[in-house]
Amino acid sequence: MDIKEILKLTDELVLAQTGEHLDYLQEAILRGTLQDQKYAEIAEATHSSEGYVRDVGSKLWKILSNGLGQDITKANFRVILEKGKIYNYQSAIVGETVTVGENVTVNQNLNICPEKSRSHTPTPQTQQTPTRSHIDLGDAPEIFSFYDRTDSLATLENWIVRDRDRLIALLGISGIGKTTLALRLIEQIKTHFDYVIYRSLRFSPTPDATLTNLLQIFSQQAEIPHAIETQLSQLINYLRKYRCLIIFDDVQMLFSSGQLAGQYKSGYEDYHLFFKQIAELCHQSSLLLISWEKPREIAKLERLNNYVHSLILGSLGVAAKEILKQHNLSDEETWETLINSYQGNPLWLEFTATMIQELFGGKVSDFLQCDAPILCESLQAQLDQQFQRLTQPEQAVMIQLANETEPVTLSQIDKTVQLSTSDLLNAMQSLGRRLLLEAKEQGKTTFFTLNPVLKQYVKNRYCN
Repeated sequence: MDIKEILKLTDELVLAQTGEHLDYLQEAILRGTLQDQKYAEIAEATHSSEGYVRDVGSKLWKILSNGLGQDITKANFRVILEKGKIYNYQSAIVGETVTVGENVTVNQNLNICPEKSRSHTPTPQTQQTPTRSHIDLGDAPEIFSFYDRTDSLATLENWIVRDRDRLIALLGISGIGKTTLALRLIEQIKTHFDYVIYRSLRFSPTPDATLTNLLQIFSQQAEIPHAIETQLSQLINYLRKYRCLIIFDDVQMLFSSGQLAGQYKSGYEDYHLFFKQIAELCHQSSLLLISWEKPREIAKLERLNNYVHSLILGSLGVAAKEILKQHNLSDEETWETLINSYQGNPLWLEFTATMIQELFGGKVSDFLQCDAPILCESLQAQLDQQFQRLTQPEQAVMIQLANETEPVTLSQIDKTVQLSTSDLLNAMQSLGRRLLLEAKEQGKTTFFTLNPVLKQYVKNRYCN
């Protein structure tokens, strides 16, 4: 009997006794017990306290004892398996790998998700939900315009539907079109899911509030536990039971202003545990994080975990001409110059196109005669939201780069900016995670610069 069969039969016993399936922690206790792990090791692996794991384990053994009519403990569970008590409960499937007893085998690699093993061979997709999916878009904005993002859509769809990635970050500077892309993605892939849920975190809900809201979607009658560990355990259970796509927008609002990028606000640190467990535990669902500040978990996990990816959204390119067309601008031969000047950012181009229409009669060539780029008040106010979050060392680096006429190396910045090497390196890394730096490789040397819009903004706000 392999580990999957043991868990399946144990789940049936628990369901018969309690009316509920095994939850994530109960399953982890069973897996750990079969590997002779101590409670302390199981607690560390599940990010739980040892006392809490012991309590859950004690209740689990009592449930199994009642179901089998025999006293079962952590110490004798393997022996009970060897004697065939659970095996006799229902015919078993003979497994492979490591033998526990004559009829019982256990897969020792507990980090391999039974639903999917990562390889270059496409994983069979979940059967599309035959009944209507539960779609809860909450406070999602209505999409009125969508401009071509074919490649980005295809990448996200492959990661989520084909590869079954668990945690994905969709990143990009404010205004680049991340939310619009995500909502378009929902329309494209929603039939693959039992639940599709969108939530904006712009008002910084606590981890408890977010988890409670999600759990209520899955079971309105169930009592929501208070402990964050139990809430996460229940949510993971639902993510295993159902194929879910959950989208969290405005994730940057969970991070502190005036701190280096990705530093959680006080009282919000449990989001780190939330996202980490989504990435590392076995389930069949996906969580998409939308942010203009890269979460630290993503930066670390995507190097180590095949189920974690990030996509940085860049310029719309020539597709942005549709924006200018909608504003009835003239001089189409100059449109690419305008688009490149404003980095193909849809919101920046919307602001600028409105100014061109109102002050230049829609003539792009006349506008481009000005010292570009021109930042209207709406664009400057929009950038204020991002720059107000910077630390003093980050501001110092931005000011230095804004005054450079050419891209510069890290050593050149170190010679001119009045910061310790440690502060400089931390500031540079943080600015990179805020997507405010442009890094260019030339040979074996990395050069840093700011795009023209950000450079002009810094000069307007900090250098006058």
